[in-house]
Amino acid sequence: MSKRAGLTVSDMSDMTRLAQLAANPKGATREEIYLAVTSLYRVQGPWLSRRELELMNDILRRLTGDVRMNVRVALAERLADDHAVPPELVRVLVQDAIEVARPLILRSPLLSDADCVSLLENSDVSLQETIASRTGIGEQVTGRLAEIDAEAVLVAMLRNASARISAKVFDALAVKARHVAALREPLARRPDLPASTALKMSEWLSVDLKSWIARTLGVEPGRINGSLGRGRKSEHKDADPPHDTRPSTDRLIDKMASSGQLRAGFLLRVLQQGQIELFDAGLARLLELPPEKSKHQFYQCGPTAVALACRAVGIDRCVFPTVYTLSRHSRGMAWQLTPADMKNVDAVFSAHSRPGALALLHAA
Repeated sequence: MSKRAGLTVSDMSDMTRLAQLAANPKGATREEIYLAVTSLYRVQGPWLSRRELELMNDILRRLTGDVRMNVRVALAERLADDHAVPPELVRVLVQDAIEVARPLILRSPLLSDADCVSLLENSDVSLQETIASRTGIGEQVTGRLAEIDAEAVLVAMLRNASARISAKVFDALAVKARHVAALREPLARRPDLPASTALKMSEWLSVDLKSWIARTLGVEPGRINGSLGRGRKSEHKDADPPHDTRPSTDRLIDKMASSGQLRAGFLLRVLQQGQIELFDAGLARLLELPPEKSKHQFYQCGPTAVALACRAVGIDRCVFPTVYTLSRHSRGMAWQLTPADMKNVDAVFSAHSRPGALALLHAA
């Protein structure tokens, strides 16, 4: 059997027959054709020409309305964790109803930030909220989401611990939060909220949230407004460049540890801000391991070791994907997790206490 760039003559004939069947089904249901097309797309996608891809996309779009929702959702669920799916197929399926698009948007590693921004054009609140909940969305996406006025969308983005938000967007969200009460709590409790934004917000936040910000910044609750006032008085004065007065990584970790501020929340905040060296140093201190040993276990020993480290320092299971994704991304490493990986991670969090996880890391 001859081949052209991986596509066999038989496969090409299959596509022709599928196109004919889609237009005029004879002896095959629309659902059977739909599943056959996606199966062929899944296997042969990398070798299809642009014209062939367009044909497959057209077939799927024409069939979608005639295929039961549960069949389309089941297909999306199967493909959401499949790293080998052609990205073009994922892009076609996320244009379906939100029930079909949701698992792909939330979990597929094949959607880019650019894809998400494109989906936001002419989208409804359900789709916007789903994109806002996607793990690891970058500043390009969060910047676009911040322009949306739907409370549910903004709250979903703020509660997405893995979402990367720029200082400029944080300031814009703080302006909105002054008039939209639903945004205040998730915004104030973001571990990566810039100190400058937090101090501005402290003027009008509730006593509880003001106290939370004061603890996060290491300021006495009764002095937080005073800190804000001092900041305003000096805002036009020349200041030393941040790097001139900022302590070294080790000295900063010492300071955080001695003040009781070196906790899981600090690690998450600096990780989300891209300060990977500070994250590594803080993690090593909390694990009571030499820095090199801590880094070796965290980056070279697989997801189970990362789960043990998270468990040992008090990082919740629900935040594990964020920590794994951002730490790998910062180091230029692969960040995808297989179902087997996630099963092992779940076992770590369910089977080991914090001291038990720490003991295993020390014994390794």
